[in-house]
Amino acid sequence: MSTTSAKSTTSATDVTRAEICVVACAEAWRGDGEMLAAAMGTCSVLGARLARLTFEPELLTTDGGPLLTAEAVPLGAPAGPVEGWLPFRDHLWLVQNGRRHVMMGASQIDRYGNTNISAIGAWSRPKSQLLGVRGAPGNTICNPTSYWIPKHSTRVFVPKVDMISGVGYDRAAELEAELGAGASRFHDLRRVVTDLGVFDFATPDGSMRLVSVHPGVDVEQVVAATGFELVIDGEVPQTRQPTDEELRLIREVLDPKSVRDREVRA
Repeated sequence: MSTTSAKSTTSATDVTRAEICVVACAEAWRGDGEMLAAAMGTCSVLGARLARLTFEPELLTTDGGPLLTAEAVPLGAPAGPVEGWLPFRDHLWLVQNGRRHVMMGASQIDRYGNTNISAIGAWSRPKSQLLGVRGAPGNTICNPTSYWIPKHSTRVFVPKVDMISGVGYDRAAELEAELGAGASRFHDLRRVVTDLGVFDFATPDGSMRLVSVHPGVDVEQVVAATGFELVIDGEVPQTRQPTDEELRLIREVLDPKSVRDREVRA
């Protein structure tokens, strides 16, 4: 995986699993430049703000609401200096024109990146009602999308989602066949980050590939926690450690109350 330009890094014993996840989330926005980072979940929000403070200074970040902040703000802090106001209509314009990279959550995800945040069980009589599809269809069809999943398990990583909320690569291909070329031209699933590792869809058929495992995790553990066959290309590297500067920013600037450790426990 990509690394920052900083040379000094901490040892594995100094870093928590949550901090590894924050850095892995930050890496999802590497190379985005002046694009809106929209994040859901503690580690993903911290990741977006860490990316802006380090290797992606042009990235646009918010206070968690409609304010574009002049600087990446600490978790739970007021916005401080503001660069602009982002009402919902303008936010949707960014979505529809591919100028936002969102990192969403998922109650279920399958090997092609289809996700479910709507209901668990049969459509006619679901066992559990969840959020509904919300903005997932538009997000996944119109702008770059990544996922942050704090607890990797076979309950989440399933052979087939009970309902498609976010569109995966196989379904995007079906949309092209049904609606014509260009129906999914902006479909772009970038990364999946979990408490066990990092994944992408850089395969010929758009199926999920294991990119790296976090320190202390082995490939067999990831395979056992996944309800479908992952693409594994040879020896899988470890997810990179944070640099000393990244660790300082996480611990002292962005999240001094260690809220991240409530989401991912070591």
